[in-house]
Amino acid sequence: MEKLHFEIQISAEPAKVWSVLWDDMSYRQWTTAFTEGSFYQGTWEEGSIMKFFDPHNNGMYSRVEKNIPEKIMKFLHLGEIIEGIEMPQDWGEATEAYILEENEEGTMLNVEIQTNEEFKSFFEEKFPNALRIIKNLSENQL
Repeated sequence: MEKLHFEIQISAEPAKVWSVLWDDMSYRQWTTAFTEGSFYQGTWEEGSIMKFFDPHNNGMYSRVEKNIPEKIMKFLHLGEIIEGIEMPQDWGEATEAYILEENEEGTMLNVEIQTNEEFKSFFEEKFPNALRIIKNLSENQL
């Protein structure tokens, strides 16, 4: 399992960054860094299952492990979705956590990912751009 860490300083309060991360419209905007047309289905409640899709009905599903509004959102990835069908995967402790820390300049957004080697280069290539989009939306959206 590979541990990855990404962070970015954002000149906006945690509530604004949180909204950009998880509101439907802005989620669709920042996740274009991974796949154009990405969207989710489900609720962000702890213990619930979230489904993350590309426009072709492929993606992954995950359990919300922790949701402390404006502070932390953590997922445990459970499997892939191929043409709308859930396919469980043995990814072990494959997690993704978004941690917001308020500071004098606004919010430090930290993303911690535990992933298999096969996904490491994808995240390393795509996440910095995703964070730049989150920063831009947080600092410039009304």
